[in-house]
Amino acid sequence: METRIMEGGRHPFVYGQRLVDPDKPTVLFYGHYDVQPVEPLDAWASDPFKPIVRDARIYARGAGDNKGQLYAQLMGINATLRVRGELPLNVKCIFEGEEESGSPNLESFVRKNRGLLNADLAYTSDGPVHESGRPMVVFGVRGLLYVELTARGAERDLHSGNWGGPSPNPAWELVRLLGTMKGPEGRITIAGFYDSVRMPTKQEKAAFGRIPLNKTSVARSLGLRLSQIPDPEVFYRKLMAEPTLNIAGIYGGYTGKGSKTVIPSSASVKMDMRLVPDQHPDDIFRKFQAHVKLHAPGIEVKRMSSTPTSRTPLTSQFAKPIREAVKDATGMEPVVYPSLGATLPDYVFTTVLGIPSIIVPYANIDESNHAPNENIKIENFVRGMKCCAAVMENLSRVSV
Repeated sequence: METRIMEGGRHPFVYGQRLVDPDKPTVLFYGHYDVQPVEPLDAWASDPFKPIVRDARIYARGAGDNKGQLYAQLMGINATLRVRGELPLNVKCIFEGEEESGSPNLESFVRKNRGLLNADLAYTSDGPVHESGRPMVVFGVRGLLYVELTARGAERDLHSGNWGGPSPNPAWELVRLLGTMKGPEGRITIAGFYDSVRMPTKQEKAAFGRIPLNKTSVARSLGLRLSQIPDPEVFYRKLMAEPTLNIAGIYGGYTGKGSKTVIPSSASVKMDMRLVPDQHPDDIFRKFQAHVKLHAPGIEVKRMSSTPTSRTPLTSQFAKPIREAVKDATGMEPVVYPSLGATLPDYVFTTVLGIPSIIVPYANIDESNHAPNENIKIENFVRGMKCCAAVMENLSRVSV
């Protein structure tokens, strides 16, 4: 492949291409070569940066997230070249080194190199397969808006006896504000929050009900009652098609062991909002700010980070060829996910480049990504190579 190292952030982008026929489709493979820190190091059974095979698994930091899956793509491309003599379609690859820190420079890089990266489809392999062991074909991700609120009182913590009553308490001010953001049934009460929410399509609704869900296993793993776990259609609709407003952490005053009677000088809360099509972080942030200003104008609002949502229609012309390729390569019917509940920078493909994007994870469910003893099963690694080859073969027959 023709390759180059391209600057565009703290760490460079790696680009490669092999263009064989302008009349054939072009697929853009995305991945990332950066990894999470290895700590705690003493929890590893072997050196995290020296891959080792144990019990039919490859152990190393990045084995699953994302070096192993990225390399499976390259091996699938290489194997296809060796067997066929040439690729059946045009291939481009873009690998970044900042995904684990939120891909802060990916959007600007893609915008700047829109012509170079132009393709008919983006294809990513990251994350684990379904908990049932079946492969997944994923058509989107939820967006994210992360904020921090801070309420301030006196310049220092105060004795709650000497000052309790006449002195304001920032923690109570924060709690009162949070109480205005959700109704008793959990519906978000920020004005206009749901205005742009796109309703799931008929195909997406049907897919929600077909995704396997072991309610007993989920309840047991989370320590919840079985009655607290909804049926699959509702469970996955809430996970993929409905926005959230989450309190990620709240702090202020004394939170150590024992007791300390103080009125905190300040109190803060970190919140995240998972967004769905067609909500945009900028619009939701403005509405969030307006709500805070209405109910507690003295509270500071800080926008920490945001990522737009991304969705490719289940009816995309690339959907069926990829599903069939994954089935052929793995011997299993893939689980169709209209969207992950989590967030990835997938919007740079669907929104910035304006092309469909499909995610097919290769790693095992217990890959321990972001944790000690990260691994990928050799059978999953090999399946990844086969998936890549099969996907290219099937996509080459699509008319574009």
